[in-house]
Amino acid sequence: MMDRHGKPRWYFRRPGYPRRALPGLPWSPQFMAEYAAAMEGDKVEVGKRQTVPGSIAALVASYYRSADYSGLADSTKRAVRNILDNFRTDHGDKRVAHLEKRHVLKIMADKAKTPDAANRLLRLVRTLMAHAVDLGWRRDDPTVGIKKLRHRTAGFTTWEEDHLEAFLTQYKPGSRAHLAFSLLLYTGQRRGDVVRMGRQHVRAGVLSIVQHKTGQEVSIPIHANLKTALDALPRDNLTFIMSERGKPMTPEGFTNWFRKLVEGVVDDRGNRLLPDGLSPHGLRKATCRRLAEAGCSAHEIMAISWHQTVAEVTRYTVAANRIHLAERAVAAMERKEAGT
Repeated sequence: MMDRHGKPRWYFRRPGYPRRALPGLPWSPQFMAEYAAAMEGDKVEVGKRQTVPGSIAALVASYYRSADYSGLADSTKRAVRNILDNFRTDHGDKRVAHLEKRHVLKIMADKAKTPDAANRLLRLVRTLMAHAVDLGWRRDDPTVGIKKLRHRTAGFTTWEEDHLEAFLTQYKPGSRAHLAFSLLLYTGQRRGDVVRMGRQHVRAGVLSIVQHKTGQEVSIPIHANLKTALDALPRDNLTFIMSERGKPMTPEGFTNWFRKLVEGVVDDRGNRLLPDGLSPHGLRKATCRRLAEAGCSAHEIMAISWHQTVAEVTRYTVAANRIHLAERAVAAMERKEAGT
């Protein structure tokens, strides 16, 4: 850019003084030195000057470069980043070496109204402190001995039979909603795997896919109802579930879309027929419940769902067994009364 005298604006001259460049501007010594360093291939780490060494912000950045973080599933990485980025925003300028147990307790107390979020943060702060010990930034872990906040929750709501019937009454075969519902219910897989399913995963009546979260390959015989839904689909799509724009869906986008479908299940007067909290993961739990009620063992259920431990699926078989035992008890009482 030129000034009113036709000279480059980064130059200035006072009477009797030679022209010289402003520091940091083109042709100044600082500019030329940095330019020369760039031409020689020196790399400047983005945000390095803003991150104080030994700070929480520096520790979080270091953890993001670690093998532990790199080995996480993409969906888990996003969840971890959401939590740690907020933690870094609030406490990034503080020294890792100065963090004490009382500070962690205060952070937990501030989040007491959302115990689940507080417990997730505590788990990640523990991970950060273990990383700090590995780096030699600390000798101890200030989170040792801190207990999670007590909070009873049943987790994702399990779909019951009347919920399933209401959804299928609203969304008929051939619709995207019916297809998504069928994939969730008849495979028992997580949303992140359902959105990746396509014809390349089907062979000889069996759907095989490597679970994104566990890395385990799961092979599931295709249910007759699901086969009918899949046979009606065009064969030119990469995945079974496509967005309105004809693109594969993300797990988050799929969940948001599916929740709107749940809200859309209404009666003739527009009243909602399904309760709040029903989600795609709730259908995975419904699959386990149905298998247990059909008399399947915990290991048979795990062959479909691929839960990590038997304890995770035992509660479904226990609940189903209680129902069957109760039915037998009532039947025995009726026979006794009839005999009397």
